[in-house]
Amino acid sequence: MRRSLGTLAAALDRSEVRAIARRYFVSNGFDGTLTGIGIAVGAVLSGIPDGAVVVRIGASAAVGLCTSAVWSVWEIERAETRAEIRRLEAAMLVDLDDTRIEDEQRAGRLVHALASGLGPLLGIVIPILPFVFEGRPLSMPAAGAASVGLGVCLLGAFGAYMGSISDQRWWVAAARMGLAGLVVAGITLVLPA
Repeated sequence: MRRSLGTLAAALDRSEVRAIARRYFVSNGFDGTLTGIGIAVGAVLSGIPDGAVVVRIGASAAVGLCTSAVWSVWEIERAETRAEIRRLEAAMLVDLDDTRIEDEQRAGRLVHALASGLGPLLGIVIPILPFVFEGRPLSMPAAGAASVGLGVCLLGAFGAYMGSISDQRWWVAAARMGLAGLVVAGITLVLPA
């Protein structure tokens, strides 16, 4: 266990592992957030009378997107790292199974898969939160509006973060990402019933 944690910590110290994990987290968080906004607006427009139903729908979507994100990234990274190890083996004329190199690749794959799954989980859960409070303090339309607002803010946070690490104007990147949430809400509003 200690060796595994050490290998995982070493993977987190590698800049290329963090960079790929960051991409997966933000990309899948973006998808999850837009899905959450779509669920919120669609639920209000469909006349769903209870916020608890929207929370259950959001939880189901989160399970689906998180499973997809973790599973697909694990398999994608498994294939990519396996191909990389096989190229190294061919160049070095040595078997790298059960070596530190293979352990590092596996730990990096785990970091990527977890980051990939965390993105859509947060992306759906945060925008759907207002529906937890539907009934007492919030009506369904108010919960829907709050949901869109939280989703746009979360998208803006993703954009600000990416803008700041790439030396762009963070507020411009935040506005570009947040705009996507408004576009999804707007398109959902005008879809035919």
